[in-house]
Amino acid sequence: MARYRGPVCRLCRRERTKLFLKGERCYSLKCPVSEAVTDRHSRAYPPGEHGRDRMRQGSEYLNQLREKQKARRIYGILEKQFRNLYEEASRESGITGENLLRMLEMRLDNVVFRAGWGASRAQARQFVRHGHVLVNGRRVTIPSYRVRKGDVVTLKESSRQMFVVRRNMDTLDRQRPPWLEAADAGFSVSVLNPPLREHIDEPVQEQLIVELYSK
Repeated sequence: MARYRGPVCRLCRRERTKLFLKGERCYSLKCPVSEAVTDRHSRAYPPGEHGRDRMRQGSEYLNQLREKQKARRIYGILEKQFRNLYEEASRESGITGENLLRMLEMRLDNVVFRAGWGASRAQARQFVRHGHVLVNGRRVTIPSYRVRKGDVVTLKESSRQMFVVRRNMDTLDRQRPPWLEAADAGFSVSVLNPPLREHIDEPVQEQLIVELYSK
């Protein structure tokens, strides 16, 4: 399957904001776009030979494109997948941008990330693919699987002793969203309701994405 396999810190630099793609590193001083990094070592500008020249304000289209790319990279979605999700969101009742973000949040890999089992969405996606996650008692290995209201997502009994899972649960200071309810010492979460817009804390201006695809 096609997937970006390059250095993910370049993606954060390209979007000039933290996308939290590398787990703990994103919270440390090693993050190149961290505000705490000294001016001497800061690389809070787009990558590439002409990266510093891209700091200037872009056009309306460029701002819309960058917002779409930012959302794609945060959730680890390919372009075709993202476009299909947008088209599905546009067919549903309600606000298209909010529908899109809701669908992204209810992906199984994102639920595993929100539950605190994975340090990043990429790691959470790997847990799903390797069969560590159950939905309503059945193993699901498709990261894009969309959970529904009332679903119970559980970490397999044999996977709960994994060092990486234990470490993430003990050290990650990430607040669980209100649309998920934890149980079984945090190894199980129930989907109470689809998330509302105020429950999604990602720095995405979904209206710009809608404007881009509406052209």
